[in-house]
Amino acid sequence: MNLQAWRTQHQSESLHGYNFAFLDDSAKKEIRRSLLKAVAIPGYQVPFSSQEMPVARGWGTGGLQITLSLILPEDILKVIDQGCDDSVNAVNIKKFVAKVAEVNSTTDTQAATLIQTRHRIPEEPMSEGQILVLQVPYPEALREVEPSELETRRMHAEGDYARMWLYLYEDIVRYGEISISYRYPVTVNDHYIMDPSPIPRWDVPKLHMSEHLSLFGAGREKRIYAIPPYTRVEPLEFEDHKFRIEQFPVACSRCGSCNSYLDEIISDVDGSRQYFCSDTDYCDKRCA
Repeated sequence: MNLQAWRTQHQSESLHGYNFAFLDDSAKKEIRRSLLKAVAIPGYQVPFSSQEMPVARGWGTGGLQITLSLILPEDILKVIDQGCDDSVNAVNIKKFVAKVAEVNSTTDTQAATLIQTRHRIPEEPMSEGQILVLQVPYPEALREVEPSELETRRMHAEGDYARMWLYLYEDIVRYGEISISYRYPVTVNDHYIMDPSPIPRWDVPKLHMSEHLSLFGAGREKRIYAIPPYTRVEPLEFEDHKFRIEQFPVACSRCGSCNSYLDEIISDVDGSRQYFCSDTDYCDKRCA
């Protein structure tokens, strides 16, 4: 059954007055066309007509528009913010999508068909058929070395990434290692250098040859890009200065995990430090 037939037969009273999934059909078609091009050219930033949303730009409008353009009534939605299912940003987006699309939501990574996230990739490996939508504030990986949009377009087209390599080299000279802690630049299919969004280095290896489809949306910058399943994604590194993920000195204070990204919590009472899994669903499952 197509979406128009479903709308005619099953649209409830709560959806009367606006379109299914909030966006009008022409906007959804334009975003889907951009998504198809992004999937066909991994790592390439595709411009799109970013729509006005009932949330401020910079709070996930790009990812939200992708989610609303793709979601179907049978989908199961999960929304996380820095790994947490219960943060203000995650809860509000989840409630909004559930209201305008009447879909079920979950906190279980494996049960979700579509996951929208900010700053994290779930700890549990995702499988074929699942879609990961990442909210992106700054899509241009070369912005640190070149302020001109026209020039960065040329650099991508010609594969001219010398200034990015020089930036990493200067970082090593200054700090003794590559100090980038998030938005670590990666090469996609040995071609485009891409910004993986503000995910920590811990999550970067999860993009390499992943089974799921990853979609990146920047609403303010009006850019969409993608990493299809089974695509090579390699972080930039030198032979004598390899890419490395974060190392944590202790295990999670709640579930005891030594193989997950941890958030440091400092007590306001005595200043003591504890570490907890950033991914709340992963932590809950280990505790259970």
